[in-house]
Amino acid sequence: MANLSLLQQDIEKKIEETKQKFKNEYVQESDKYDSRDVDRLQKDDALVEAYLTWRQYSVDDALKMIDDSFLWRKEFGLNDLTESSIPKWMFETGAVFLHGYDKEGNKLFWFKVKLHTKDAKTIMDKKKYVAFWLERYAKREPGMPLTVVFDMADSGISNIDMDFVKYIINCFKVYYPKFLSKMIIVDMPWIMNAAWKIVKTWLGPEAISKLKFASKNEIQTFIDPEYLPLHMGGMDPFKYSYPPLPDDDFQTPTCENGPIVSEDDNESKEGESEGKELESSFSSEVAVKPKKVQSSLKLDDNDKGDCRTKGARKPLTTFKGPLLNVSPAEELSFGTKESERKCLIILDNVSKNQVAFKVRTTAPEKYRVKPSNSSCEPGASVDIVVSLHGGYQASLQDRFLVMAAEMEQNAGAGSPELAQFWKDVPKTKIMDHRYTTINVSSWTGMGISTMQFMAKANHAIMRTTPHIQTHENHISTRQVPVISQMILLFDNVLLYIHKNLV
Repeated sequence: MANLSLLQQDIEKKIEETKQKFKNEYVQESDKYDSRDVDRLQKDDALVEAYLTWRQYSVDDALKMIDDSFLWRKEFGLNDLTESSIPKWMFETGAVFLHGYDKEGNKLFWFKVKLHTKDAKTIMDKKKYVAFWLERYAKREPGMPLTVVFDMADSGISNIDMDFVKYIINCFKVYYPKFLSKMIIVDMPWIMNAAWKIVKTWLGPEAISKLKFASKNEIQTFIDPEYLPLHMGGMDPFKYSYPPLPDDDFQTPTCENGPIVSEDDNESKEGESEGKELESSFSSEVAVKPKKVQSSLKLDDNDKGDCRTKGARKPLTTFKGPLLNVSPAEELSFGTKESERKCLIILDNVSKNQVAFKVRTTAPEKYRVKPSNSSCEPGASVDIVVSLHGGYQASLQDRFLVMAAEMEQNAGAGSPELAQFWKDVPKTKIMDHRYTTINVSSWTGMGISTMQFMAKANHAIMRTTPHIQTHENHISTRQVPVISQMILLFDNVLLYIHKNLV
């Protein structure tokens, strides 16, 4: 523990040294960088550490990378890049998009190579298009890596633009540190072998280890069939179309007594998936201890009291946000035992007004949520029970989204009023809080590889600072685990070793 503490102190010193040197040696001209990027760097230790880690903790190398990255961000206007900034035809081609997850829970960034053609007139639009997707994901899921998939089916030499490929590599090599989980080349024609040998020379040692070549038969090593298209032997019926943007996977879950019929079925999909231009800043701790009250939903007699939450896994961590304190902070943990098939989400209203909330998930067929669409009075608390249906297991690909927004005083809280509220509330007023899920039984049973385990542990430990991303009045929270999560994880591993090896 002493060595770990010393190591952390060394890292913190390098972070401070990097920030100070950048301020003193690079920020000379007031208009050299976007001031929003400079401000973020001074406040966001996790961002500085990402640059340092990517450059083996060399401060000088990290500073050069930050300089290159910030110059590029200003040139491309990243902080102001929106869906409307990109020519509509770029979205309509379906050549680049976010959809699905790999086996480690990383979002998939698809490049349909056959839809690309080399054209000097459109190269800048293509580059901005890629930047749009990367920035959109980075702000929605800070700290979460991407898996890039080059779908080479039906492609040929005419579809390869080496300048564009080099740009994509630089996005991960320079502009977005620690953002690449892996890069998978699927079904590459033999005629392109020479081109990809050139590509390898552009990659550093770290990136080369992330480059994977796979046939249609091998791709399921990395991605489950449910997220693979039919031509790769998968079962994903997804077909790209625009509008809307395809990266909003959240759907209405099932309530305790059956499917919910609500405003979610009538909302404009285009509006739901609008690009959200966010800027990073930080949350302030809200020291409010709200009183405990029942949900504003009317409960059946057999749902009253503690019956509804009995057996639910109690949260140990809390994210303190501007409208709601949300527990747990980041992950919902499920297992195969009956006692591990329910999780409790607690929402504490720390605002001065009534707050409406609703819960969505990427796997509505697997989970039951109650309440999933209700409201919470000022100073009150609501318990939300998330139950895993029998026959299903939680996976890293499963996501939950808690949406919340302040209501006006004396606003009605019935189903019709809430449905109308969600139709009328501006997207910039909605707070998003996202969850991933973990399967406790697979971890404690060592159902993941040692490398995956250590990657998960390192990823969770390093992200120890809560973020709030804001743009005008829009609020989007990204939850961060605390050390208690890791203590529980290591306790489980030690228990397994004791039972099986000692």
